[in-house]
Amino acid sequence: MSGIYGNGVALTERVLDYLWARQEVTLNNITNNDTPGFKSQYITFEDEMKKRLSDASSYSRSPRQAVSDAIEASRLRLHTTRSESTKLDGNNVDVDQEQVELVRTAYEYQYILSSFNNDITRLKNAARSF
Repeated sequence: MSGIYGNGVALTERVLDYLWARQEVTLNNITNNDTPGFKSQYITFEDEMKKRLSDASSYSRSPRQAVSDAIEASRLRLHTTRSESTKLDGNNVDVDQEQVELVRTAYEYQYILSSFNNDITRLKNAARSF
């Protein structure tokens, strides 16, 4: 299938993995809302993915392989929020903000999955016509 979609399947898989990890980190933050001294965490991957894909055009090998390597080499980054605590116990988790992040990530995940499913459905429908 990667021959038909190029690197689309690999890119979709990687983005879904990153979004899943973001949800896990957000849920961990919510779970530790009452843990004294806990600092909230967050995940980023978009900037690195964008940079690696942009840099792929400068490689001397085939563009398809360069993009494939860029997707494979991308990594998510886990950050710890060091902002001042809003609680006396040193915990800085803002549950309202975390819930918004959880919903936003769930929508992104559903959108990517729905888009991929639509691509597969179109491919199946096109194959039926032969």
